[in-house]
Amino acid sequence: MTRVCFELQVRPELLDEYIARHSPVWPEMLAEIEAAGRRNYSLFLAEGGRLVGYYETDDDEAAQAYLAASPVAARWEAEMSRFFVGLDTRADQAATPLREVFNLADQLQTARQAG
Repeated sequence: MTRVCFELQVRPELLDEYIARHSPVWPEMLAEIEAAGRRNYSLFLAEGGRLVGYYETDDDEAAQAYLAASPVAARWEAEMSRFFVGLDTRADQAATPLREVFNLADQLQTARQAG
């Protein structure tokens, strides 16, 4: 399993609308995310529009390819593109990945195996 965390910048003047667009997300888009193999997917929004996302997947490359080929995801991303600062492409393909530096479960497992 791969854990993926990323960040984007939402335009501060569009924060309320961005939140509303996710309450709820289109059912067909939810189905595509699930079909792509992404699970435990969450978005977190900080003041000023900093958006941090997290999901888990068994094959992130395959999940990205699935969503890149999905007409539903293309429609969703086209509608959502105006919310983000500094993107020339789909947000789902341009998010800045964050490096994981700590995971409790991984370290507990390692410590138990060593002890």
